[in-house]
Amino acid sequence: MTQIIRYCPDCGRARVFAQHHGVPGRCPDAIDGSCPEWYCHACGAAFLIAAVPLQFESATQYGIRDRVA
Repeated sequence: MTQIIRYCPDCGRARVFAQHHGVPGRCPDAIDGSCPEWYCHACGAAFLIAAVPLQFESATQYGIRDRVA
């Protein structure tokens, strides 16, 4: 498990943060497997530390180009 020390806004001081996934690069929620979610060991507060990669798909790919929501 990867750990870092960051300021925790809930605790009000520097705390140890860790990623939920035990194996780095194996996050099922991220496209590249690199999990951006970290949580505080002391209080459980969680936040994102990284850019979240997004993958956009064309509306024409699904045949809904001229549809209105």
